[in-house]
Amino acid sequence: MHSGMSVRHIGLMSGTSLDGIDAVLADFGASPPRLLHTRYLPYSPELRERLLALARPGDDELHRAAVLGNELSHLYSQAVTDLLSECGLQPQAVAAIGCHGQTVRHCPEPGRRYTIQLCNAALLAELTGITVVADFRSRDVAAGGQGAPLVPAFHHALFAHPEIHRTIINIGGIANLTGLASDGGVSGFDCGPGNLLMDAWCLRHTGRPYDEGGAWAKSGRILPELLDALLAHPFLSLRPPKSTGREAFGPAWLARHLSGNEAPADVQATLLQLTVTAIVQAVQADFPDTREIYLCGGGVHNRALVERLRSALPGRPVEPTDRLGIDADWVEAFAFAWLARQILLKIPAGLPGVTGARGARLLGAIYPA
Repeated sequence: MHSGMSVRHIGLMSGTSLDGIDAVLADFGASPPRLLHTRYLPYSPELRERLLALARPGDDELHRAAVLGNELSHLYSQAVTDLLSECGLQPQAVAAIGCHGQTVRHCPEPGRRYTIQLCNAALLAELTGITVVADFRSRDVAAGGQGAPLVPAFHHALFAHPEIHRTIINIGGIANLTGLASDGGVSGFDCGPGNLLMDAWCLRHTGRPYDEGGAWAKSGRILPELLDALLAHPFLSLRPPKSTGREAFGPAWLARHLSGNEAPADVQATLLQLTVTAIVQAVQADFPDTREIYLCGGGVHNRALVERLRSALPGRPVEPTDRLGIDADWVEAFAFAWLARQILLKIPAGLPGVTGARGARLLGAIYPA
């Protein structure tokens, strides 16, 4: 450990749901590490639309990306300032900020693989006076990996058990799984859509950014032919390592499978079942021996989704990570605080068995205060 390095780190996460910024202040001097404070900063509808537009091919992309990267960095700085002021801390009390940035493109195809997260890390370091670690995915991609998912190493550090095989399911815009074997083995992959399609459909037809508790989906009926067509997506039958994003499971993909005569509530019910089925099939295929399942991410608040997961995965508990001491809403932001600490300690955090990289690598680029 670096002599004198603070045990406090900040993690900033803004995911594929494009809803806002999760910010956490974490204490790594405790065992286990603990969250000291959290802050959520929502995106304005206008900013969300501009980010969505950049996720599609369009004019003047480089300029728009640079401008948005700067704007996001000011928002990240605001989240950091709010955290510190609410805790009565000065910037010098924090070792580093781990900033994931906002993914606008993720292309895992061999031969043209890249991933783009918007964040002007130099500007963020300048605005906050704190060392920033960003661009966590590029080194794994350079080493032949997919650059995702990155959180399984953190899940292992905090949630592994020496006698119990556990599965952690993160349900954000995309759903991903981490298998934590009792012998210390770690595996993980994106398994398909999480909240992304449900949120987009809900916003389009109700004006609400998400289906609270899954109530709207429960009011509809599952459309078997549509569900079968969606489940035929080739990504769902790929073997790991694999990762995906809005490019594969966006509204345009859904639209190609709709006749236009479907009741909106029925489509929502079918999208919820798509997420459930993709998760359940992945657990059954890759983690049949799991004895405990823990959920994190925004999907934990969709009661209908959680109820269906419990029904489809009987004989084992399906609970939020709160049961393990970490609030399910903040696990991913916590992970990026941890990843920042790993590179400062010169500890590789990449898991080649998860991403397909040629070896474990130090992840992230450091921008000193």
